[in-house]
Amino acid sequence: MTGPAVAAVRRAVRAFLDVVEAPPEICVAVSGGADSLALAEATAYTAHRAGHVVRALVVDHGLQDGSAKIARDAAAAAKALGVDEAEVRRVDVTGAGGPEAAARKARYRALAGHGLVLLGHTLDDQAETVLLGLGRGSGPRSVAGMRPHDPPWGRPLLAVARATTRAACAELGVEPWDDPHNAEPRFTRVRLRTEVLPLLEDVLNGGVAGALARTAAQLREDNEALDTMADVIFTRAGGAEGLEVGLIEAEPAALRRRVLRRWLLQSGVRELTDAHLRAVDGLVARWRGQGGVWLPGNLEARRAHGRLCVSSQPTTRGE
Repeated sequence: MTGPAVAAVRRAVRAFLDVVEAPPEICVAVSGGADSLALAEATAYTAHRAGHVVRALVVDHGLQDGSAKIARDAAAAAKALGVDEAEVRRVDVTGAGGPEAAARKARYRALAGHGLVLLGHTLDDQAETVLLGLGRGSGPRSVAGMRPHDPPWGRPLLAVARATTRAACAELGVEPWDDPHNAEPRFTRVRLRTEVLPLLEDVLNGGVAGALARTAAQLREDNEALDTMADVIFTRAGGAEGLEVGLIEAEPAALRRRVLRRWLLQSGVRELTDAHLRAVDGLVARWRGQGGVWLPGNLEARRAHGRLCVSSQPTTRGE
């Protein structure tokens, strides 16, 4: 007889798998925490009934003493909860952006390469992501939060509270591992989780995490509709010779910038920021015969003969 929390997690996984085309093998990222263990059990329970094999993937970041044992214990716990196979992958956490960003990049690299990898992000994680996007002014794509299905990643638990996954582990008789980094106030997400969201819940009389998650879902729907419209415009205006200004300049800014964003990314521009995008948009909406816009990767966007084009520059700015 399962408890209500286990049943809630299983329902969320079943609802997710009902709408995605899952491959024969489904992978679950397992850290040993409550979210990932509850997800592993629910996935094994649900997917086995549809004939799928379930594999747990545990990433050992090597950032803490005893991390290898923690990873082995997580793999063993996942096996005990019903997954068919469990493997540990050790990664080296290096690179720019601080330890949080470097660990996240290393983890995703280790998990990539499978047809479908389920991640244990919950409603609370979604709320934190929305707040981060709001605070950074990153625009609607960031405030729209994480998508439930963003191949190869799947997030079945975005409508399930973190408290529910902990309760599910208790019902299953499983003791999850609590990552000490989740109590470190030097990490932005930790302060959002332990200080900002509780304060908002208190000031606004509760329900804030759910409200933020609903806002994210509404924005994702709006973004998808606008992106579909922008794709039609891009197909009409784009070509080997560049982007035809006359076919986009009369469009609303929200559509025009989406067309420009797709064109710039397709043209090889990386690390594209809102400032870059607005500067290139100025070549369309505020054209006065000005020069080009410098972009990351030593690229330049210019307007000539009614078209926008991107070209590589042999020298850096200021030389």
